[in-house]
Amino acid sequence: MEFLTGPKEDQELERKDIMEGGHRNRTVQVHGMVHAKREMGGGLTFLKLRMRDGLLQCTCAGLDLSDVPEEAAVTVAGTLRDEPRAPGGTELAAERVEVLSRPAAPMPVPVPKAKLNVSLDTELGLRPVVLRHLRERSVFKLQECLGRAFREHLQSRGFTEIHTPKIVHAGAEGGSNIFRLDYFGRKAFLAQSPQFYKQTMVGAFERVFEVAPVFRAEKHSTARHLNEYTSMDMEMGFIRSFRDVMEVETGYLQYAMDLLRREYGEDAARLGVEIPDTSRIPCVRFDEAKRLAAEKYGYKIRDPYDLEPEEEHAIGRYAREEWGSDFVFVTHYPSKKRPFYAMDDPEDPRYTLSFDLLFRGLEVTTGGQRIHDYDRQVEKMLARGMDPAEFESYLMIHKHGMPPHGGLGIGLERLTMQLCGLDNVRYASLFPRDLSRLEP
Repeated sequence: MEFLTGPKEDQELERKDIMEGGHRNRTVQVHGMVHAKREMGGGLTFLKLRMRDGLLQCTCAGLDLSDVPEEAAVTVAGTLRDEPRAPGGTELAAERVEVLSRPAAPMPVPVPKAKLNVSLDTELGLRPVVLRHLRERSVFKLQECLGRAFREHLQSRGFTEIHTPKIVHAGAEGGSNIFRLDYFGRKAFLAQSPQFYKQTMVGAFERVFEVAPVFRAEKHSTARHLNEYTSMDMEMGFIRSFRDVMEVETGYLQYAMDLLRREYGEDAARLGVEIPDTSRIPCVRFDEAKRLAAEKYGYKIRDPYDLEPEEEHAIGRYAREEWGSDFVFVTHYPSKKRPFYAMDDPEDPRYTLSFDLLFRGLEVTTGGQRIHDYDRQVEKMLARGMDPAEFESYLMIHKHGMPPHGGLGIGLERLTMQLCGLDNVRYASLFPRDLSRLEP
């Protein structure tokens, strides 16, 4: 019989501990994967060890490493010393290399190279091993930063994290873009959004958020769409205006970019990321944004009720050139293009108290103020030909009292894609799901 009392102190150093410099000229032990191996002759071999947070160069003099292949898992013991030419300015003079496991086959792609230079389809098919490439890893480290910042910032503002069902009896967004499934003989769906549940929890906690997958059965194959993506959602009560929601998102973006600079600089530099200025984000009405961009860039407005991808790009370009911002809030979307729970503008019911956030010409956020009055919500449902009886559990919150509230949903993969300068959202998804891909 034995008892566990918690994790033991790790005897092996992490790369961040090494780079802090306190272990120079000491004998240490590290572990990692052999990222690259180079025989220099004269009994000298260079190993680049891939650790969880970067590369460590190991010089192996007088050691026979002929049977140590790339992608072997190893433990290396030796002395740390300064070497300006090594990654991070430090190298390990190895005295012992222990192989923990060996690959059964060589890598199908050149992971040590600076760029893979393979097609998107090839890369996605080999995703389990391609993700070992340093640039690929950096994309998802920055994605970690964005998700971590969302949690930390909202928790600091009194938000409670919630976890809502992904199997539901009705779609939050309506329409045909919803996955149907058999739930023990009953009709059910995969959640398009946690909308109903996060509104419900405003009645309990006032401020809530969730980071979770959502599903859209849209038959598209574009560079900006996925059928499963991660949505960063939040909802807050007792708002004075939907602008309160935009202000919280602005604060989140400021926190995220500051965190990126402080703790993810190496990954950002590897990807050549241009960190956007989030100190001030312009807000412009939907109809005004369309007019300004059309006039400046000389095209005709084809759809007065929605933004086409080309228009998003033009408005994003206008914001950069005229206001010096990579971000722009586009507000007051037409009511006919917003869901039934969006609150109409009392000054002009053709428009809603809602917004999208465009980042470098791509919509990454949708949000706004919700209807909180029971009679108004039922009235809008009926006007759209909906049966309120099918939404009885959702309407329960309105019937029994709700504060003025609003919220938003941020597409994590799209935000990552734009931040990293990627040309396809699939590069920002670990294992993307689209029309043709169910594996790996």
